[in-house]
Amino acid sequence: MLTLSLLRHAKSSWANPELDDHERPLAKRGAKAIPALAKFIRQEKLRPSLVLCSDAMRTRATLALLLAEIGPPTPRVLYDDALYLASPDAIRTEIGRIDSSDAHVLVVGHNPGLHALALELVGEGDRKTLALLAQEFPTGALVVFSFDIASWKDLKRASGHLEHFTTPRRLTG
Repeated sequence: MLTLSLLRHAKSSWANPELDDHERPLAKRGAKAIPALAKFIRQEKLRPSLVLCSDAMRTRATLALLLAEIGPPTPRVLYDDALYLASPDAIRTEIGRIDSSDAHVLVVGHNPGLHALALELVGEGDRKTLALLAQEFPTGALVVFSFDIASWKDLKRASGHLEHFTTPRRLTG
């Protein structure tokens, strides 16, 4: 059994319109959402052994704040430029390169690729939660799937069991 979590970066700032998209920082509101997300991850025992993270400023900042809030032990982290605004196929390719000894992987990235991948991976799960996931994947959203596979190379469409889907709004009310 392997577990995959997909996390869209927290809300980013548009305060400096001259800044390259790759270099946009988090907005204050985005940073404030992280503690509730970290609490959810701790409560649900969703600590990853490996994190694949886009190398964009906002994804790196989201991950840094999240790891600080979750506390030790710190998972291995790989920053990957191939995840910056990646398509679902590109994200799946990167996941397929992971060793199966990493049973719980977290991918921190961007829409529309993460949302599209989440929708592609859904095979089964609670109908209400599936409907919520189909509607949106906002900044700070986290979706968690379990897969009855032995290797990440075997990850296929419609093969995941949707375990959790949450957003900052749902966590903080």
